[in-house]
Amino acid sequence: MKLLYPTSLKLDVKSLEGFSTSLHPYDVKVPIPDDLIDAEILVSWTNSAENLSDAAKRMKNLRWIQSLAAGPNDILAAGFPSNVLVTTGSGLHDRTVAEHALGLLLTAARRFDQMREYQLRREWPQHLGGPQPDRPKDRFTTLRDANVLIWGYGNIAKTLAPHLTAWGATVRGVARTAGVRNGVEVYADDKLPELLPQTDALVMILPGSDSTTNVLNKERLALLPAHAWVVNVGRGVSIDEDALADALEQGKLGGAALDVFKTEPLPKESRLWSTPNLLVSPHAAGGRPQDAEGLIAYNLRRFLAGQELKNLV
Repeated sequence: MKLLYPTSLKLDVKSLEGFSTSLHPYDVKVPIPDDLIDAEILVSWTNSAENLSDAAKRMKNLRWIQSLAAGPNDILAAGFPSNVLVTTGSGLHDRTVAEHALGLLLTAARRFDQMREYQLRREWPQHLGGPQPDRPKDRFTTLRDANVLIWGYGNIAKTLAPHLTAWGATVRGVARTAGVRNGVEVYADDKLPELLPQTDALVMILPGSDSTTNVLNKERLALLPAHAWVVNVGRGVSIDEDALADALEQGKLGGAALDVFKTEPLPKESRLWSTPNLLVSPHAAGGRPQDAEGLIAYNLRRFLAGQELKNLV
């Protein structure tokens, strides 16, 4: 049995030896070589659409695809037969995305972005330094005593939340099902009209799907306090970008820090580049799966034993 692993990521393939499979590297940007086309297992990471489309047509023996991405949209769009198992890399990006979200929140609160702008102009931003009011009610200036709402409360949120609470924030979550998760109260989205008006910072970590498209729309943005910030490290489709830009331009929202967008790279003509109090992060939160070998080995062992795989789509 052949397992193909991508050269687009440095993997410790020695940890995958000892199974009844042969391991073969492949280039994710070109068609699968003829001598590897009979492989049963494909590990994917940053594959081009052409590579995946070609694999879907020619890899007739393929039985399982292990994506190292948190979302399998590229795999599902390639046209693989329905009998091919697809597992995601959910869990491999929890720490990196949580860290990035924390960095964006701290930048929003302490305005490091403005400090950098003034530095480049060789100007001293007196209003950002010196004596400052402590935890003013009309601004988001600190995580201490801030109400942070995480919309899309999954594994990344569970990684992020303890860091926020350690800095004194009150964290609540929104997910498909309500309950208490690791000590954090999580609500269903029907509670958003009650939660949004109490929010100082809204962190969005939603997956991309028809059901999440434009869920943060004009009406829900209007429920947020005028000082609130929006941070999105999930998927760009979840925000109505024009409604967000309108709210920022009209001073109805404190700011936004976006790592994901509906169109990427963000087009030069996009109004978001020049929208006031909006930070553009170039889809940098993830992009570096951690402990990928452990997930591959775990699922490979279960695959060979005929057991259900982890992160099965």
